[in-house]
Amino acid sequence: MSDPLRILIVGGYGTFGGRIVELLENEPRIVLIIAGRSAEKARAYIATRRTGEAVLIPAAFDRDGDLGPQLAALTPQLVIDASGPFQAYGATGFALIEACIRARLSYLDLADGADFVAGVAAYDEAAKAAGIFVLSGVSSFPVLTAAVVRRLGEGLAGIETIEGGIAPSPYAGVGLNVIRAISSYAGRPTPIRRDGQDITAYPFTDHARVTIAPPGALPLTSTLFSLVDVPDLRALQQLWPNARTVWMGAGPVPAILHRALIACAWLVRLRLLPPLTFMAGLMHWSTNRLRWGEHRGGMFVRIAGRDSRGAPARRSWHMLAEGDDGPLIPSMAVEALVRKHLDGHVPAPGARAATAELELADYEALFDGRRITTGFCDDAASPQRLYPTLLGEAWKRLPYAIRAIHEGDLAEGVATVERGRNPLGHLGAWIAGFPPAAKDIPVTVRFDETAGVETWTRRFGPYTFSSRQYAGAGRWDRLLVERFGAMTFAMALVVEEAGLRLVIRHWRLLGIPLPLWLAPRSNSFEAEKDGAFRFHVEISHPLTGLIVRYRGRLKRR
Repeated sequence: MSDPLRILIVGGYGTFGGRIVELLENEPRIVLIIAGRSAEKARAYIATRRTGEAVLIPAAFDRDGDLGPQLAALTPQLVIDASGPFQAYGATGFALIEACIRARLSYLDLADGADFVAGVAAYDEAAKAAGIFVLSGVSSFPVLTAAVVRRLGEGLAGIETIEGGIAPSPYAGVGLNVIRAISSYAGRPTPIRRDGQDITAYPFTDHARVTIAPPGALPLTSTLFSLVDVPDLRALQQLWPNARTVWMGAGPVPAILHRALIACAWLVRLRLLPPLTFMAGLMHWSTNRLRWGEHRGGMFVRIAGRDSRGAPARRSWHMLAEGDDGPLIPSMAVEALVRKHLDGHVPAPGARAATAELELADYEALFDGRRITTGFCDDAASPQRLYPTLLGEAWKRLPYAIRAIHEGDLAEGVATVERGRNPLGHLGAWIAGFPPAAKDIPVTVRFDETAGVETWTRRFGPYTFSSRQYAGAGRWDRLLVERFGAMTFAMALVVEEAGLRLVIRHWRLLGIPLPLWLAPRSNSFEAEKDGAFRFHVEISHPLTGLIVRYRGRLKRR
């Protein structure tokens, strides 16, 4: 058995360093040297970790000190810089890289500064001469984005636009160094490529609204993304020099803090405020205390280009991460590279951005077993019927009986209808046109499609009511919109093992947007049982209890 790989993690008890430890501590083939300016903090951090198979050693390490003797004393074989902020390293920013080259130690970092990552290439010849690799920017930006763009671009003749963004969970926990990095560039000039021109843009004053929605999964709420100064702005342009636009954003939450940051960035841009570094402490405090909303985050990457026939192509990749799995993703590139190193797949010598070191399949192997969902959308696909269009690649995962109903024009069957007893519930059911209570009555549903809008006319015995369904746009993008008289609902189409569930995400009454907690409650799903299409729709409200419940089976005609 070979000796374990000794890895020094600078900033090992910090936010990103700690997540690297969490991802690697089950690996028996390594020794992790958890280092920072305080050996006591390193010991305290190690005491909080679960018993893993990796050996954890605390150490003091000052990246601003005499690096050679410190590296010699710790005897690592691989150095990982997880400290930062890399934007603030200044003239001595590459000192650790230089020390690693002199000591012939391979090096990785999680740098998110575009200038820093681009500057690492200056050490390429020296790293090759030392026989080591120096990889910078080993994080979601730009390693994961580059891997996704390569997958999205398969079969295309060229890529003209690359856009992406990360929306963290409000409960993810943001380190002070990340906040320092953001505060250093918010509102300050940053070069980007847009519409074929090299222009100056200003982070957090340039925006895009995107809904992260892997097909068939419950999407994130429509998110405002703001331009960020990350390595992708240059690294992806180097990989795809013909791309006319490269844009990357972040969608921090809660929205009120994001809006405050946007306002401050504009003041910096207009030179009414100095760089926001003086506010980093306050920003860090508020970001980690003002938390509400769903504990889930996500990421998107989308491209536009031309296929082999010269026709326009638009494709996108979406990722959702639930709970505490999301914050681990930026550190997974390091995990993947370390595990590949242990298996004998060592990166080639040289110094460079890490954009070509991993493929999406490497990430997918790490996502497996975690609450992480990914999916692809062909945003230029020829329009189909409403449900196949909204569900994309998830459409094929549905049972045949469900797909047959939504691709037809008429369905017939039998249903049972129940009504609540509350007078207000009766009034609501009457306004919506729901049928009265009945058992085992014949039911027909006619689907009339015009210009992407489906009118569903339901006949329960002698009673008829209808609704209009169509694809949402703007804040309701990638949602199914259904209108019953004065009420309009935007619903997510969620593919489950048993079938299709419809989940309300937004609603309006008389065209007025209202909070979700005021909305009627809905339990609606479609399933296949004994080869037949089954439906269940239940609508209630906390003030009225049950309003209506109708369920039954249908067969396409």
